[in-house]
Amino acid sequence: MEIRHLELLREIAARRTLAAVALATHRTPSALSQQLRTAERELGVKLVEPDSRGLRLTSSGQLLAEGADEVTASLARLRARLDASTGEPRGVVSIGTLPSAGQALLPSLFMRLQGTAISLSLDDFDIAEADFAARALDADLVISHSLTDSLPESSLPESTAGLVSTFLAREPIDVVLPKDHPLGAKSELTPQDVVSHRWVGVPEGYPFDAIPVAVEQLTGHSIHRVLRLRDNHLLESLVGAGAGIGLLPRFTSRPGPGVILRPLVGVNAERSIIALSRGDRHERLAVRTVTDHLVEIGAELMRRRVSG
Repeated sequence: MEIRHLELLREIAARRTLAAVALATHRTPSALSQQLRTAERELGVKLVEPDSRGLRLTSSGQLLAEGADEVTASLARLRARLDASTGEPRGVVSIGTLPSAGQALLPSLFMRLQGTAISLSLDDFDIAEADFAARALDADLVISHSLTDSLPESSLPESTAGLVSTFLAREPIDVVLPKDHPLGAKSELTPQDVVSHRWVGVPEGYPFDAIPVAVEQLTGHSIHRVLRLRDNHLLESLVGAGAGIGLLPRFTSRPGPGVILRPLVGVNAERSIIALSRGDRHERLAVRTVTDHLVEIGAELMRRRVSG
């Protein structure tokens, strides 16, 4: 029994097709198919069978795929002890991040890692809340966000249900207004204040969309969303041009001269920034070290913004 066979079965369980596994692991489908046949021959059992969406594991294949997490986690713990014995964590840690959270956390992380044996590989993406967990298949750490302290269980694919979730920071979400907007005269805004105005919102399924939905539920009125955008900078520029009002994270936004921020009270208007990691990856000493740094940076961010 080879660990590469176990890892292949885990990838098939997560991605459903050999083509998807090949794309993610930079191999060809034919090479993976050959590896799969070799594993079945050596183990003496059938490991996969076709279904309407591609492949599914047999009961034997599922048992071995689940065992892959245990084996790779054990190897990662062993490597962590080896790294600790040499005096320092080392290696590349891959991070996938929400841009606004990455902007707040990663510059400080880079400075902390200077002169260490840890280097970073980064990817940025702005996606729906339900899609963050799946990104942990491809990165050591995924920096995500939610309006709760952890991603809802319903958002976790079956293959990533064992993710380690680490709270990094809690950040208020403020209403962003044109500088000369009438609501700018108020020090804080309520759902009744904002419900009748035009909004530049975010796509459905994104965490910030839960805030105007809560405003609608509380007031009994519908919000008119003139646009739905992913990028905070684009949203801010359109708010400044008078397209509507919107939402921006308080700590990680640096609004330009044409807009102002006001707190929103009366509904839950804050997000939790969370680091997600697959269990076996989290066992790596370098990954845990980076996670610990991010926790400290998040705590410093909250203290600095509160005291400021």
